[in-house]
Amino acid sequence: MTIIRHHTNERSSKIVIHNKTIYLTGQVAKDRDSDITTQTQQVLDKIEALLEEVGSNKNRILSAQVWLSNIAHFAAMNLVWNKWIDEGNQPARATIEARLAAPELLVEISVIAAE
Repeated sequence: MTIIRHHTNERSSKIVIHNKTIYLTGQVAKDRDSDITTQTQQVLDKIEALLEEVGSNKNRILSAQVWLSNIAHFAAMNLVWNKWIDEGNQPARATIEARLAAPELLVEISVIAAE
């Protein structure tokens, strides 16, 4: 089976495709000084764009991992997530509190999707 990698740098690839499954690296917001609502929307927009780039979409997400810098952001993040994900297409999902790569980051999301 072929493995296809997109947007590769010295550490990782933003997209890896293997056996008709798409793996996205963890995505973070561009505007790191914004609130959890804005950061979550920016992350979801990036995920959607990356999936579309390889011929998939948010309704084909199988699994999502959500990391929050503070679990107190859970409800606000979910408000954005719930508006973004289409009814009937909710993936398996886990959300945990974790220290992220930079203190101003509030949320990071990684997904696995079908082609």
